[in-house]
Amino acid sequence: MLRSAIFILLFASLAAHSQTSAPAPESQAPAPTPAAAPQPLAPEVAEAEAAIAKSDWKPAAAKLTPYIAAHLADSRALFDAGYVADAQNRLDDAVTLYRQAIEADPKSFEAHVSLGLLLARQNKFDDARPELALATNLDAGEVGPLAKARAWRALAQIDRNDDPTEASNDLLQALKLSPETPDDTLLAAELAEKAGDNKAAQAAYRRVLAADPKSAAANAGLAHILITADQFPEAETLLRAALQQTPDDPALTAQLASVLAAQDKAEALPLIKKLHDAHPENSAITRMLAEILAEAGDASGSDHYYTALLTKSPKDPDLLVAHGQNLTRQLRFAEAFAAFDKATQIDPANADGWAGLAFAASKTSQPSIALHALTMRSKYLPEVPSTYFLWATSYDSLHQKDAAVTYYRHFLEASAGKFPNQEWQARQRIALLTK
Repeated sequence: MLRSAIFILLFASLAAHSQTSAPAPESQAPAPTPAAAPQPLAPEVAEAEAAIAKSDWKPAAAKLTPYIAAHLADSRALFDAGYVADAQNRLDDAVTLYRQAIEADPKSFEAHVSLGLLLARQNKFDDARPELALATNLDAGEVGPLAKARAWRALAQIDRNDDPTEASNDLLQALKLSPETPDDTLLAAELAEKAGDNKAAQAAYRRVLAADPKSAAANAGLAHILITADQFPEAETLLRAALQQTPDDPALTAQLASVLAAQDKAEALPLIKKLHDAHPENSAITRMLAEILAEAGDASGSDHYYTALLTKSPKDPDLLVAHGQNLTRQLRFAEAFAAFDKATQIDPANADGWAGLAFAASKTSQPSIALHALTMRSKYLPEVPSTYFLWATSYDSLHQKDAAVTYYRHFLEASAGKFPNQEWQARQRIALLTK
């Protein structure tokens, strides 16, 4: 039983650090392979395992190294040596030894699952997944269903991003073998949200919070769903309560700032400024501060942060568009034109970039470019009163009277009294152009 205890300790330590994923559906999983008949335990291996049980890695390695040199087909000894190497952070050696253990005994559950978890910890998910998937179809022997359930959970972690459906199947397999944990419920909520089932995701997050109101992950997940649904007052209440439990949580604070900004509450700006002061190198927080400053009407202050972000990510089209919008608000149209032009070259599908470029082009007396930008924008977004007006004034500048009149009339129909100055101008131009 000593070796089983050693493996369970190893498995727990690896599982705590692994980032893995989910199994195939039960209908696709082959039947478990019977375990090989146990081999007699050599005295050197027994002594090494006794040392391993006491975390005496060097004595264990000293026993195993010469023994393995003379017994290259002893899968158990190779696995133990891999465990020791893993514990000593000799990860390349551990991978080699686990592979040798598998070569000696292809049906070794312990070797396959330990190798899979180690590879997952190294972010080598494409290599880790086959090992873990194979392990789930082997006899776990003395370590039992709990160990196999951990393998399924590791698979679920691997699959969560690329194949949420498969991850859900993996998680279900794990829950057939062991009780549900809070981490399982959180993962189920995340997977439901990715599948578009926000009702199920919300219910799962609330189950976690019923047991642990301090769960930052559950509070953040539930808040995200509420924000996505524009349920800002409820999200605000949730986040304020969560921050009473963990007042320095940056993710929850950022979410609260976002919710307050969405409700035009003045508290948003000082809150995000305080968060930025505490995390000045966090680009996501800096971007949020820049957005809130722009929404508050401080284009110059906002652009200070966008300019800093662009020094790190000069080809980020969204940053370039936001920078261009701030320049436009400051009436720096030539500079705005350059920012929008660069953004649309990098991302030709950026509708906001084309809209900005059209406006900047009109302000810098480039009506042909404005019309091209409007044409590109129309591929991705419907027309609005402001774009109709730009179409009209651009055609007007090019002395294309019929097209200008048509778009002035489209503008008047769409604006419906909301833009009195531009409507007066449109009527005047129609009257002159149709004489």
